Amino acid sequence: MDDLWVITLWGLKTWLYLILASIMVPAMFGFSLGISETYMNILVKTLEWATLKMRKNTEDRALKASPSSSLIQRGNDSMEKEFEELRRSRLKQPLGGDFAFSDSFYFTRQGIESIVEDEVTQRFSSEELVSWNLLTRTNNDFHYISLKLTLVYSLGILIRYCILAPLRITLATIGLSWLVIGTSAVGLLPNGRIKTWLSEWVHLMCYRICARGLSAAIHYHNKENKPQKGGICVANHTSPIDIVILCNDGCYAMVGQVHGGLMGVLQRAMVRSCPHVWFERAEMKDRHLVTKRLRDHVNDKTKLPILIFPEGTCVNNTSVMMFKKGSFEIGGTIYPVAIKYDLKFGDAFWNSSKYNMVSYLLRMMTSWALVCDVWYLPPMHQQENEDAVQFANRVKSAIAHQGGLVDLQWDGGLKRAKVKESFKEQQQKQYSSMVVGDDSSNSD
Repeated sequence: MDDLWVITLWGLKTWLYLILASIMVPAMFGFSLGISETYMNILVKTLEWATLKMRKNTEDRALKASPSSSLIQRGNDSMEKEFEELRRSRLKQPLGGDFAFSDSFYFTRQGIESIVEDEVTQRFSSEELVSWNLLTRTNNDFHYISLKLTLVYSLGILIRYCILAPLRITLATIGLSWLVIGTSAVGLLPNGRIKTWLSEWVHLMCYRICARGLSAAIHYHNKENKPQKGGICVANHTSPIDIVILCNDGCYAMVGQVHGGLMGVLQRAMVRSCPHVWFERAEMKDRHLVTKRLRDHVNDKTKLPILIFPEGTCVNNTSVMMFKKGSFEIGGTIYPVAIKYDLKFGDAFWNSSKYNMVSYLLRMMTSWALVCDVWYLPPMHQQENEDAVQFANRVKSAIAHQGGLVDLQWDGGLKRAKVKESFKEQQQKQYSSMVVGDDSSNSD
């Protein structure tokens, strides 16, 4: 029995020493020994081989399938243009202001299409894969998997759950523990340059360890546009891991509600060394108080840039939904950031209505890797005669364009809330103007 304990302790020590020497130390100082790069090269070649193998065992229609599992094929034209072309196609074209019974067919079709598949609901479910990534079977496109692929898939399960998962859980535990210990220790120092430098170094080091714990391969573009102190960094939101992705390349001041449990321990430790902005539940309802505290933070050019996700919810990385205007009423410089994940290596989207945080993190730690691109866009300022809503939409459009995402006007709050009456009225006015036409005012 004693020999078993000795062997177990020796194996545990060896495991920790390997992690410390090959992963943690390089992560602390921002360099790599090439292990992650080798792993990614092997992974890419394996997935390419699997794709070629599937091409020989699936029908051509499966390979030509769209990345989206869309049931409705919509054109790129606006509703107004489609409706105008529909009226032109009739033998007797109605004059402006005239209503034909057949007009109702067009709106009925639009309504049925929205019920079957609307633009909002599909943004809160995982995007369908074009090709199997040896993680899940996409049954819509692939109905036969060869014996070789099945064996590779089985081997992948052993690697992901028996090697990668324990390694990643160990790294995540070390990273979070060091974040609590390091920030608490730095918080004991008097305010000054040394404390600020140590705080940023501890935060950066811990986030890098956590990023290694997800086998994250992050490609940063246009680093000359990185957010500066006294600014506001806004980005599209796919997952809580977005924070790790961005903080792996720089430090930010977080904004959020005070939590209990493990999250509360992290928040209390972090705020000791860095001026993060945490609000009590009652304070979150006071918009003026929130705006004032954020504005005071931005006006202090010695403080870290604030990191905000204006969508207010996680979207599946296919689109960018409406930005809340509150982030753009503070003033100061806005630094837009676009984040785009590669679905082939693992789905980063957090479907909070389907998975809790623990289940989601376990899914991420048993994925192949986390691969993404981050684009730092040029800083933007609010223009004259431009209100907060227009400014938010302009920033959102820039992020969507850079990330190759769909620019949507819908509120992400519709994930759990009902459609506002103002949205319904806006659609009714649009339909009315399409039927009545521009000539209605001159019909008398």
